[in-house]
Amino acid sequence: MANGKNNKLKFIDFCAGIGGGRIGLENTDMRCVGFSEIAPSYIKTYREFFGENEPNYGNLMKINPKDLPDFDLMIAGFPCQTFSVIGPRTGMNDHRGLIVFGLIDIMKGKNLKYFILENVKGLLNHGNGESLNVILRELEKAGYKVFWKLVDSLNYGVPQMRERIYFVGIRKDLAKNDEPFSFPKPVKTPDIKNYLIDTNELEFNDKKRAYETFLKYLDNKYNKGKFSINRLLKEDFLVIDTRQSDLRLYYGKVPTLRTGRHGILYVRDGKFRRLSGYESLLLQGFPKGLAEKIRGKIEEVSLLSQAGNAMTVNVVESIGRKFIDYISKQI
Repeated sequence: MANGKNNKLKFIDFCAGIGGGRIGLENTDMRCVGFSEIAPSYIKTYREFFGENEPNYGNLMKINPKDLPDFDLMIAGFPCQTFSVIGPRTGMNDHRGLIVFGLIDIMKGKNLKYFILENVKGLLNHGNGESLNVILRELEKAGYKVFWKLVDSLNYGVPQMRERIYFVGIRKDLAKNDEPFSFPKPVKTPDIKNYLIDTNELEFNDKKRAYETFLKYLDNKYNKGKFSINRLLKEDFLVIDTRQSDLRLYYGKVPTLRTGRHGILYVRDGKFRRLSGYESLLLQGFPKGLAEKIRGKIEEVSLLSQAGNAMTVNVVESIGRKFIDYISKQI
């Protein structure tokens, strides 16, 4: 494929969040020509990362495809609340569940060549699998050859457990042969020590009001007698997830980052520390330069949530590179 700027694959970042999918595709030398996001806090972070100049097309359900520039590929992590096991699971009965059909309308309106979509694992069994089947049928009816797979970010270059479904599509008239798209093979999980590196004051100790709550949590009926503070503090880079009742320990990895999860601690240099927004960005594959750029500009609680709702950069980049190879064989 040509490398000139005007010959790069162009994409629009729909349901953009803070741009994890965008970074992944830009790392494959694709070019972003706009984004679509409606949450003000996410837009603020996105602009901090990528600047003020490019257009935000806003609510995708109100977009007239004719008003969009020409582009080749859509990337979208469409809202997961309706499909996730931790959400209400209302699926197609919730207007947010219809956003995927808004995306399909844009695909048809632009006669789009390609797409990469992402959603949560809960979509697999929602409605006994019927929600997934409906989406696949509608994409096929719209004229696309579709491939999908459940992948875990832990296997694609970050030490975070994060299972997500990825859909990859190519317009049928561009698929010149019957060769299927093969998702990238897993790679070795990197050392978590390179991610839990924040030097800001996020130590969690008896000077913090929440520390007393943590001690009571360790002594509740689910955890009583199971854990010793001194023993926990002896294991550097031990990750501790304070769930509603039971405490869970992780070695060499962190549990899934998500919107609303702020209870992750870890041990470093014999002290408890809170997982920071900066570290959450690194665990989602965001470059250190961008993560540094946002320090102090976005409230910590908000940044944790935003990182937890992002696509993992490494996963998107891996899929993007394989997809470029795939379509080059179709030309």
